Amino acid sequence: MDTWPFSHDSLRAMYRGGRANATARRFARLWAVVFGLGLAPRRWVALEVAGRRSGRLVRFPLGMADRDGQWYLVPMLGGQCNWVQNVRAADGRATLRHRYAVACRLVEVSASERPAIIRRYLQQVPGARPHVPVDRRAPVAAFEAIAPRYPVFRVCPDPYPRPRQAPADGNETPISGKEK
Repeated sequence: MDTWPFSHDSLRAMYRGGRANATARRFARLWAVVFGLGLAPRRWVALEVAGRRSGRLVRFPLGMADRDGQWYLVPMLGGQCNWVQNVRAADGRATLRHRYAVACRLVEVSASERPAIIRRYLQQVPGARPHVPVDRRAPVAAFEAIAPRYPVFRVCPDPYPRPRQAPADGNETPISGKEK
């Protein structure tokens, strides 16, 4: 299955240097809409978070891992990817969409807790496998070496979500045609 529809090499090439190329950005926009509408299994979500520079709402398609009754988000490109930096700048406040918008707090877990979660993530999110340098079938101990480079965020409900704010220019553009 390594060659359909894209090989691992071509998937890695879409994110050369840790940044998405034009093709990867188009796929990301498509999948963010699909996941946000709830047209995929519940582990696939669209993460909405304020951009750290612009303040505008940015949407990222992500796969979540479940472990011990908790949901977790792991960046397939490591700690320097945009959504991680945006979540950190927003103090963990974000919205997950899967048919409905759910305000949440993304709480970063310690490096000692990450190896088992990263392994579970690779078992459940096949699109991340080409980007993480450890095989999903490797023992948990093999993930300890990469755990510091791959932050893990526990998804927690936010009982006090912030109201959405319009950008400084006053032009708020809705993410989808219909806001809930």
